[in-house]
Amino acid sequence: MTVDRSMSSGYCSLEEDLEDCFFTAKTTFFRNVQSKRPSKNACRPAEEPRSPPTLQEIKQKIASYNSLEKNCLGMKLSEDGTYTGFIKVHLKLRRPVTVPAGIRPQSIYDAIKDVNLAATTDKRTSFYLPLDAIKQLHISSTTTVSEVIQGLLKKFMVVDNPQKFALFKRIHKDGQVLFQKLSVTDCPLYLRLLAGPNTDVLSFVLKENETGEVEWDAFSIPELQNFLTILEKEEQDKIQQVQKKYNKFRQKLEEALRESQGKPG
Repeated sequence: MTVDRSMSSGYCSLEEDLEDCFFTAKTTFFRNVQSKRPSKNACRPAEEPRSPPTLQEIKQKIASYNSLEKNCLGMKLSEDGTYTGFIKVHLKLRRPVTVPAGIRPQSIYDAIKDVNLAATTDKRTSFYLPLDAIKQLHISSTTTVSEVIQGLLKKFMVVDNPQKFALFKRIHKDGQVLFQKLSVTDCPLYLRLLAGPNTDVLSFVLKENETGEVEWDAFSIPELQNFLTILEKEEQDKIQQVQKKYNKFRQKLEEALRESQGKPG
């Protein structure tokens, strides 16, 4: 599948002020984020691209990688210069995903025969994937980000448009946790090889593709209706929070007034 949308490659910290935002079909709504003064968590420019390594360099890096890998998940070099290995992807999806309704779980036979269970029914339902679930994938050095996203969606039988999602690499730098959206043509296994097996140094995260523009044609009618329901619930929750906050202020003011009235003048 070809994805035409260009991807941003800047670093961003997730230590943002998310107190006044909520997540709906229209990406993310923030309360005048642009008006805030720049902070240490502002986006940073992307790193300079690296030159492709030679075959000898790849052999050395794989040998070094495998010497550090303690879970028998090393990389294997092929005669044609490509290599295979494992990556772990954390799922951090804040919105519900669409899956087929009323079908049985995937069996070993289905996985071996590459049976597409989602195509067996037109019924759809939505639910939230567990936050920060982890999925391990066996891929090659030529596997792209686009293929990783499609593979993850297939494993969870998610039928949403892959363009709704983006793969990020998460790194630690200057005491901050930084995220960089990867291009659909990047190869995650190569990034894993460069960083080594330590997931504290680098890890991969699947998130919603926050592009700032909503591709409404990519949503089905049930999805849009579901988003409206979520929006209404979030609106009511926000109203209740504001009412509770000001009710508490009112009670304190009334108590202060009673106390001041009871004191002799």
